[in-house]
Amino acid sequence: MAVELYLLLLLLCGSTVSEVQPLHKPPPGTLDFGFVPAKTYDTNAYHEPGPIGIVFRLVHSFLYLVQPNSFPQDLIQKLTQQKFGNVQGDYQKPENVVLTLQAIYYEIGFIVPAALGLLFVLLLPLVGLCFCMCRCCDNCGGEMHQRQKKNADCRRGCFATFLFVASLIISIGVLCAYAANQHLTSQVRGAKNLVHSNFKDLRIFFNNTPGQIDYLVSQYNTTKNKALSDLDNVGPLLGSRVQERFAKEVRPALDAALTMAGAIRETKEALENVSVSVEVLQEGTERLHSNLTDVKIHLSNTLSDSACSAAQAASTCNIIRNSLNQLNINANFSGLPGVSTQVAKVNDVLKIDLSSLVQKGYAAFNNTPDLVLNQTRNILSDIKNLLDFIGSNITSFTKMLPVQKVLADLTIYLTQSEAYVQDYFPVVEQYDFYRWLGCLILCCMVILILVFYYLGLLCGTCGYDKHASPTTRGCISNTGGNFLMAGVGFSFLFSWVLMIIVVITFVTGGNIEKLVCEPFEDRTLFKVLDTPYLLNRHWRNYLSAIVLKNPDINLTFEKVYSDCKENKGIYTTLHLENLFNINEFLNISMYTEDVSLKIEHINVNLSNIVLLDEIGKRNLLDFSSSGIDGINFAAYLTEINKSVTKVDLLSFANDLEARADQLPKGALENALKGHANSIRMIHNQQVVPLEQAMKYVKARSTLNQSIRLLQRTSSEFMVKVRNVISAVDAAQFLISNDASLVIIQETKKYMDMIIGYFEQYVEWVKESITMEVAACKPIANVIDTAVDIFLCSYVIDSVNTFWFGLGGCSIFLIPAIICAVKLSKYYRRMDTEDVYDDMENGNNGYHKEHLYGIHNPVMTSSVEQW
Repeated sequence: MAVELYLLLLLLCGSTVSEVQPLHKPPPGTLDFGFVPAKTYDTNAYHEPGPIGIVFRLVHSFLYLVQPNSFPQDLIQKLTQQKFGNVQGDYQKPENVVLTLQAIYYEIGFIVPAALGLLFVLLLPLVGLCFCMCRCCDNCGGEMHQRQKKNADCRRGCFATFLFVASLIISIGVLCAYAANQHLTSQVRGAKNLVHSNFKDLRIFFNNTPGQIDYLVSQYNTTKNKALSDLDNVGPLLGSRVQERFAKEVRPALDAALTMAGAIRETKEALENVSVSVEVLQEGTERLHSNLTDVKIHLSNTLSDSACSAAQAASTCNIIRNSLNQLNINANFSGLPGVSTQVAKVNDVLKIDLSSLVQKGYAAFNNTPDLVLNQTRNILSDIKNLLDFIGSNITSFTKMLPVQKVLADLTIYLTQSEAYVQDYFPVVEQYDFYRWLGCLILCCMVILILVFYYLGLLCGTCGYDKHASPTTRGCISNTGGNFLMAGVGFSFLFSWVLMIIVVITFVTGGNIEKLVCEPFEDRTLFKVLDTPYLLNRHWRNYLSAIVLKNPDINLTFEKVYSDCKENKGIYTTLHLENLFNINEFLNISMYTEDVSLKIEHINVNLSNIVLLDEIGKRNLLDFSSSGIDGINFAAYLTEINKSVTKVDLLSFANDLEARADQLPKGALENALKGHANSIRMIHNQQVVPLEQAMKYVKARSTLNQSIRLLQRTSSEFMVKVRNVISAVDAAQFLISNDASLVIIQETKKYMDMIIGYFEQYVEWVKESITMEVAACKPIANVIDTAVDIFLCSYVIDSVNTFWFGLGGCSIFLIPAIICAVKLSKYYRRMDTEDVYDDMENGNNGYHKEHLYGIHNPVMTSSVEQW
């Protein structure tokens, strides 16, 4: 039935998945399918015997001493496979004789104790009979006469001690037997809950399997929803991948073009700054030039005065006249070439917004995901319909399979089995009660003997009077001796019965422990069952022939039990791939091929993407030919670096005034000093502002920076413009000519990502089926419960402990009988006794009774005869 259930499981899952071996495995997003629902089983296939476990281990050690040989795996295999016929000659074949001898050698540890036990059973009743007849004839201690011995007290003490020790050991043995008997009964009564727990786990196992199957099927929706989500996001996913492939070429080209647009604006600003700065500086230098020219004219007119003709002033006037050329400006910004032509050309270039054109290229390129989405709407709709069709097929196929019917049949069978167990469990308990009662009777037999022994020891010890002669012992002492003899009598009556039970349970329980329980624990027993052609001479592997109808498949009891112990799925445990190969039933190739074909039909046209049109390119070329590189940057830099005047006007004025002082006092001197003051005024009012005023300093600095900027960039403009245009053309060529190849490659990756979700589903279903679905832990629990717990722990350990305790009692009954017979002689009242003289023997013997005033005719006659 379990096989039928699993067939339905495989068929159900087989309609959804397949074995697909992709050429390459892209890293798709990892899907979270959650955990296959699993129930917690109640059965704990482990038994802790409690305090009695110490005795169990002691019995195991004793069995190891009796039978130290390892499990005879080869011998059992050969014995099982060997055919013993009814013909006498079959047993005399050499191979059969060898096997028989090997079996006897292995069982010698049980045979010898069993033979001794049978000898005990046969001899002890016979010895008891002879002993009774012997005593009836006043022999074997039957004569009521006790001979005097010097060590009588020592002997009596030794016999009492030995009997007490023997009784104590027998008490321990009977206590062990009683505890084992009670343990077995209590465990049998408690086994009902254990059996119920196993049935409950099996019911959970059957009931949980459909839910696990449904969960596997339902997780197809996780795969489908993820695929649909990626299909809805085909623009960001596929479009972005295509975009990223081209971005390595396109973005740098557009960035360079946008940078060039910024450079054009910077160039315009620099040209304008040059023009404005030159105008400011020209204004200041021209006014200074005019004032210096006036001063120079006036000073020349003064030097033309007749006073300069005098001999005292002629040389000084000539020196002053020769220095007049120094009164002139040094930095002449009026002579610099203008940049109006370049400014006009750059302004013409800026009439076209190159940045806007580049941003349009950006926008067209960034619109790739939307372009992909718009051009794949119809194909994506077909793929979504295909996924919905797959889901509907799964649902319809699920409804066609009679899973519930098979589970219902299994549940009915399980219910009937449980009802059968429940009906017959009272019968088991009843028979166990009979067994318990029988074992209790056996224990009571031993206890009865022990009671007589203990009462005999108690009465004999307490009532014994060492001064009393054997014939005058007290009633209590005599009663103790009678109790001891009663114990001896019951020992002869019961001991052989006890030994029969001990031999039977010893041979049975010991062999089951050695041949079943121990090999089951180390799983050697399964290896025997897995021996080829053992259970059926036509089948190499019995279990595979039963389950898989193929005896050649290596399906072993040991592997099945181990896998179930590890809670693996039935599919892995029973090697059901030989009946239903999961790789054939997990088949989504028919669907993935359709999905692949649909995705391969995706054709995205990127020809509408224009990174930079011809107007933008012409604009760049016009800028490169704007003539900025023709500006005389050296002339500008030369004038910028010149001082304002050729000579320091303040020094010139001071020198002029000093030379005026060399002239005779008069109008000429005063006129020259007036000119010196005028020069000082020009210096302070015009030269100093040109050198220090913010307006002129800023103009000079701006002019310097702008000229240097233009000088630095003008030489690279042509190269940069060509590089930008080349990069844009190369990126545009890539989009126009290589787009189809890139789209095919990225579409395949996108397809592999979508298919990868189904492959993840396949692998997850495979792993779940092999490891989690229909996990067979309850089956291993049933085996452990039946063999390890019930048979071995409950029954065999208790039986072995019972015979161990009872056997010890039976063995120690022998020394107890001997000691009791010997000791009773010292407790019982005798009819006659030996008499001797106190002076001759001291006080160690018995005293004559007439010395104490007691008349004894027998003793008197004995003395007279002596």
